[in-house]
Amino acid sequence: MTTNEKMKAVVCTKYGPPEVLQVQDVAKPNPKDNEVLIRIYATTVSSGDARTRGLNFPPMVKPLIRIMKGFSGPRNKLLGSDLAGEIEAAGKGVTRFKKGDQIFGSTGMGPGTNAEYICLPEDEVLAIKPSNVTYEEAAAVPFGGNTALHYLKEGNIQSAKKALIYGASGSTGTFAVQIAKSFGAEVTGVCSTRNLELVKSLGADKVIDYTQEDFTKSGETYDVIFDAVGKTSKSNCEKSLTQNGEFVTVASMKVALQKNENLSFLKDLVEVGKLKPVIDKRYPMEQIVEAHRYVDEGHKKGNVVITFGT
Repeated sequence: MTTNEKMKAVVCTKYGPPEVLQVQDVAKPNPKDNEVLIRIYATTVSSGDARTRGLNFPPMVKPLIRIMKGFSGPRNKLLGSDLAGEIEAAGKGVTRFKKGDQIFGSTGMGPGTNAEYICLPEDEVLAIKPSNVTYEEAAAVPFGGNTALHYLKEGNIQSAKKALIYGASGSTGTFAVQIAKSFGAEVTGVCSTRNLELVKSLGADKVIDYTQEDFTKSGETYDVIFDAVGKTSKSNCEKSLTQNGEFVTVASMKVALQKNENLSFLKDLVEVGKLKPVIDKRYPMEQIVEAHRYVDEGHKKGNVVITFGT
């Protein structure tokens, strides 16, 4: 079934500064038999979205990114991967969700979420939204939360007694501090002066101001060091690792694939109060350019959320 209905969406037709983004009327999608139609109430602008929009990658990587994502502009004109919203309709073959369900999740490398509606297969990375958070807070969980969980597991956080999170005030870092604590680790967060109190409030046992102190020279050692911003290296941190300690970084170029099991784990932590999404700024869809400008500055605390109205 097709209709002539339209929806608002943020369209990115070429790589460039935030001003390349435009809010346009585009065709509203219709769900196939195995799909759900989601009315999106909130999404995010992640560092990955900003990098893709601006093609902000190392020179040697750019040709590969163009092949993967599009030569002169993103092949997928809608950016964004996180979402929170409500099921407006379900295909006749859908059994996992029903109309009216409040959900959250991620499309990963799939369709963009910078739009009022999206159709996704029911087996996509989606779950019922935790009832104790808003749509905006729920939308902030999947990208940063999954990235933090992926790399912490890679660093064997399950058996770590001491963990250090470098870049503890960003989207991934704020989740990493809380997730590491949930596994029982003693957590040290590294951030700038203005974010010390924020990181402490997330449960960090110790906070280091990188503008005043170099953690690699303190003599302390850690079972896992997670660079959540890609701004240090294993060689730089070698002396700060225990004998069997692990260094993991978001700069490894390994993709933290979205998984339903990870989303379920994060949902459980949110529901029991062990994981609280941090939102720095909220912007309506019409201010998407300002939102990307802010993310480009590289100083956001936690997440930047885009709202579509409820």
